[in-house]
Amino acid sequence: MNKFIPVNTPVLDGNEKKYLCECIDTGWISSEGPFVKLFESAMCAKVNRKYGIAVANGTAALDIAVKALNLKDGDEVIVPTFTIISCIQAIIKNGAKPVLVDCNKDTWNMNVAQVAEKITSKTKAIMIVHIYGLPVDIEPIAQLAKQHNLKIIEDAAEMIGQTYKNQPCGSFGDISIFSFYPNKHITTGEGGMVVTNNAQLAEKCCELRNLCFQQKQRFLHEDLGWNYRMTNLQAAVGVAQLESLDKHIKRKREIGNLYNTLLKDVDGIQLPLKQTDYAENVYWVYGIVLKNAKCAKKISAQLAEKGIGSRPFFYPMHKQPVFNKMGLFNNEQYLVAENLAEYGLYLPSGLGISDDEIKYVADVLINLFL
Repeated sequence: MNKFIPVNTPVLDGNEKKYLCECIDTGWISSEGPFVKLFESAMCAKVNRKYGIAVANGTAALDIAVKALNLKDGDEVIVPTFTIISCIQAIIKNGAKPVLVDCNKDTWNMNVAQVAEKITSKTKAIMIVHIYGLPVDIEPIAQLAKQHNLKIIEDAAEMIGQTYKNQPCGSFGDISIFSFYPNKHITTGEGGMVVTNNAQLAEKCCELRNLCFQQKQRFLHEDLGWNYRMTNLQAAVGVAQLESLDKHIKRKREIGNLYNTLLKDVDGIQLPLKQTDYAENVYWVYGIVLKNAKCAKKISAQLAEKGIGSRPFFYPMHKQPVFNKMGLFNNEQYLVAENLAEYGLYLPSGLGISDDEIKYVADVLINLFL
């Protein structure tokens, strides 16, 4: 195989071009266009939510979601160390303190038992982050939140179309967020959304995404927000993508299952769990963890030599220099997350990958372990 196989290739084979042309023909290309509200409504219908606030990207969604909860300086938010930096950044920039927990070695999601251990009188919220293909075990965390009167911020960026006990991910937090980056199950190029059932939170999120302009006197500001609006062009793509979501989820599982079949006899690789008792893997990315002390960086370099893209797993938040310089997480250890960062990577698994490309990737990987 001669061409390079990237980690992700998006698929835009539905009504994307039609809806984009409609935006151009009508002149509605800014955030004022009708597709924005249409996308918000359609997304809410998919995840059983009352209110959706479309924004510029997933990081923007996290910024807005955290600030909308009105956390005070010193308030603690429990969050996994094995996640993307946007989660911790949103907490810190809003004046709160992130309190870390390790992850489960099989699902790669946050360790629920450690969440209970980290709750103090300063804890105000738990941020659950669904990782790679399987959701967090939400039920025990919801019980803890109710018992201690805590808010739940649900980062469902990687779980569009996934369910937990047959209920859609994105429907569980007091406030939840999605990302529509090109590697997500539906994409708007860049983009994100905050969803909630709380009318006051929704109103606050709408203000925060639009510089906190006031309805009665536009340029009089009571708070600081951002210009985090989504354009009508992006939303038009999102509407078209959402029409294809079920097809996309089906294909993602086909990709994951094909890799599982091809790699099942490789002793040096931990494959992703196919399912738990609360969810079937949706394989947002197809992640593997290397055994026998094979470093992920070395394997990635060898794959690249054969024209195969790969991506390392998240580098844990407690090991991030930027936070250590702030005096955060020094001398903290989370061994599962550290192991995943050292030995975990994911293979090409975007919606646009072909079965032949998957077979080629698997063949190359198998030969590296012979």
